[in-house]
Amino acid sequence: MVYILLACALVMLASFVGVLSVWKHLGEHIERNLSMLVSFSAGVFLLIGYELARETLEHAPSAGYGLAWIIGGIVLLSLIFRLIPAFHHHHDEHEETHPHPRIDGRRVLLSDGIHNIGDGILLSAAFAVSTPFGWVTVASVLVHELVQEISEFFVLRQAGYDTKRAITLNVLVSATILIGAIGSFFLLDLFTQLKLPLLGLTAGALFVVFVYDLIPHSVRASQKETRWLRHIFWFALGAFLMFGVQTLASHSKESDKNEQARLEPARFIALHINSGAPWSGRFQ
Repeated sequence: MVYILLACALVMLASFVGVLSVWKHLGEHIERNLSMLVSFSAGVFLLIGYELARETLEHAPSAGYGLAWIIGGIVLLSLIFRLIPAFHHHHDEHEETHPHPRIDGRRVLLSDGIHNIGDGILLSAAFAVSTPFGWVTVASVLVHELVQEISEFFVLRQAGYDTKRAITLNVLVSATILIGAIGSFFLLDLFTQLKLPLLGLTAGALFVVFVYDLIPHSVRASQKETRWLRHIFWFALGAFLMFGVQTLASHSKESDKNEQARLEPARFIALHINSGAPWSGRFQ
């Protein structure tokens, strides 16, 4: 339990320090280029959503079952913001009126909260396999979260949150990792059953953020600034960066898993099954 709590604290701290460091050194540049960085964030979120959807379909008992959870995430988040007007609020007051919604930071925060609960379950299950495997998983989550939280910070700033509020909300939402980690430590069987639904719901929610918030904003900004190529470049950069992070993280954890299986096959297999396997190593 101590290792799990330490791992969660490390992930939360890394996210906070990463965002704070970026703002401290690049604050003025970020303010001048927020619209470009939202396009960068769109690339990051698209790749995260794709990976989560792929994981959902890969581990679902059938493609239809996995797809149902992804669609469920899309429908759920859309309904929340359409049927509860008070929950849906636009912060960006500086852009022209447009029939499409402006960036809504709350959609991003809600999606990230679900995502972080899944990360907590992943960490708890990884430490159930073995301590070394747990720390390799922590390293993977750290890198992934660092890129995602910085991207989320760009989106929140563009959505109209001031710097202090954007950082505070980032930290508070990152704390939802404790729900998954502590809950799965005490109720591992129950929480590992939530793995697939959380994957699907998060993937669907991120697709909503991508389609309804990030892409419309990037298109409007590129039309206004007449800088299509720059927005496309930043979008591609975000997507390629996240692809590289996910690829490296996957290879690292797979290598550690194979080494554990070679050294302690009986113990590793038993614990892996009890932890709710199969885990793909990329439940981010």
